[in-house]
Amino acid sequence: MGDHRHGHDPGERLYVPGDSAVHRLPAHTKIVAAFVTVLAVVLTPPTAVWAFGCYAVLLLGLVLAAGLTARDVLPRLVIEVPFIAFAVLLPFVGRDPRVAVGPLELSEPGLWAAWGIIAKATAGIVVSIVLAATTPTRDLIDGLQRLRLPAVLVQIVASMVRYVHVVTDEWRRMARARAARGFTARGPRSWPVLAHSAGTLFIRSYERGERVHLAMLSRGYSGQLPPVQSREATAPVASAALVPGLACLVCVTALVVAR
Repeated sequence: MGDHRHGHDPGERLYVPGDSAVHRLPAHTKIVAAFVTVLAVVLTPPTAVWAFGCYAVLLLGLVLAAGLTARDVLPRLVIEVPFIAFAVLLPFVGRDPRVAVGPLELSEPGLWAAWGIIAKATAGIVVSIVLAATTPTRDLIDGLQRLRLPAVLVQIVASMVRYVHVVTDEWRRMARARAARGFTARGPRSWPVLAHSAGTLFIRSYERGERVHLAMLSRGYSGQLPPVQSREATAPVASAALVPGLACLVCVTALVVAR
């Protein structure tokens, strides 16, 4: 099947098998480290451009330490497109003062806000990509349970991760069926067909969820997930504090300088 590197189990399409130090860390420590790192990036003022340069170097090192390639990371950054589309509008609708950028008069606060959204969203998505690419689904679920998250929330996340690809595969099959019948999405006239397809997909997904729930009940499900056996972590837990620790240092420095 070529050089396909990703898992084949449901929900494992984001995981990239490897034996890096990041792969070997316990899942719950990676979740906490990812949360702290993203929080530090979010709290950094957009005007501290140097700080985001430090974050870029830090995240590049994290990606390399995880053994990920550009092919593993760049295609997944497509999810950032809605954030970029929103950010691009801010310089045009932001408040005064205005600055000249070529022939355009743009809002200076809007430019800073757009830069902040793009920079912070990119950093947060890269951290999420590394977490998903180095942690199998079962380990993520076990990590959430170890962190004592509400059981209902853990079950929702587990079901979403396991079945989101089932739903997307169903949409692809429906798209192939439409194409086989000569349908091509061109302009507003195609919207009713796509809306009908989306409604059909919702109904099928709901019915599948009902069947899955009945199957779980028939196997003794009582509202609690069974214990998940995760991989044994072999990397030192303390090493997980390196990236969030440096990120917090950069964030605190940026906040002090901004004052």
